[in-house]
Amino acid sequence: MSLSFLFVTGLSGAGKSQTLRVLEDLGYFCVDNLPIPLVSQFAVLANRRPSEFDRVAIGVDIREGTFFQEFWQSFDRLKAEGHQVEVLFLDSGDDVLMRRFSETRRPHPLSLSAGLPLLEAIREERERLSSLRKRADRVVDTSLLSVAELRILMGKSFGVPEPEGGMVVYLLSFGFKFGLPMDADMVFDVRFLPNPNYDPRLRPRTGKDPEVWSYLIGRGAEGFLEEISRFLLLLLPRFAEERRSTLTIAVGCTGGRHRSVGIAEHLGIRLEKEGYRIRVAHRDIDKDSKRYRPDKDIAGQG
Repeated sequence: MSLSFLFVTGLSGAGKSQTLRVLEDLGYFCVDNLPIPLVSQFAVLANRRPSEFDRVAIGVDIREGTFFQEFWQSFDRLKAEGHQVEVLFLDSGDDVLMRRFSETRRPHPLSLSAGLPLLEAIREERERLSSLRKRADRVVDTSLLSVAELRILMGKSFGVPEPEGGMVVYLLSFGFKFGLPMDADMVFDVRFLPNPNYDPRLRPRTGKDPEVWSYLIGRGAEGFLEEISRFLLLLLPRFAEERRSTLTIAVGCTGGRHRSVGIAEHLGIRLEKEGYRIRVAHRDIDKDSKRYRPDKDIAGQG
């Protein structure tokens, strides 16, 4: 029986551990840091129990040159046996990786094994993995990705649609001050609505709170929600006809905590009632604008 194997690798600190957690939520059987010589043995075991191991994600760290030959031998062997095999390579900028290691106070693996200063260790690992990056089926730069964006991206790339489920619509709230979502198909700006952040009573709450939503309803949110729902119900069937498996609709306000959250939540309810499969995520709902850095959500996730 043909199984699906996804090798998750890349630079230390680029988010491998977080990615494996997301893949596990998507139904993958995940194994982290499996020694390369054991990959073939694991494949034999998985092949005996296909109902449990139909989709497997294996986190691998390939820092020593001697491992490359064994890795590609295992990779080619699995393909020759008829399995679907892919390599996902996670990357990030040097400055982002340095900040993540600094914030978590975790040593870089090459700092431990080779005694290299952090920046040199990052650059050395990047050089060692350059050939693997070139051969990867997919390269994802996590420098500016939040956990919510990573989840959506992995869901689009590696999620399996439910039987007869049709297109999945992702509704992602965000704050413009933290940057535009990287993977949005459509973006709606709701900064024209009055900002609950200026009300001391509502400031610590979020757009999920009924009182915040009541505040917004009385100031134009209801009318906007009616219009945007009508607009999307016109467009979504056309996207579905184009055999789109996913569509990401981003809703933004200033900080991503009140207005965009409320609109995304209630838009999701309306579209779900129309029979669409909805996933709602709030990228910036818990971010402190004074302390925020774009990479903090996946900082320290190997």
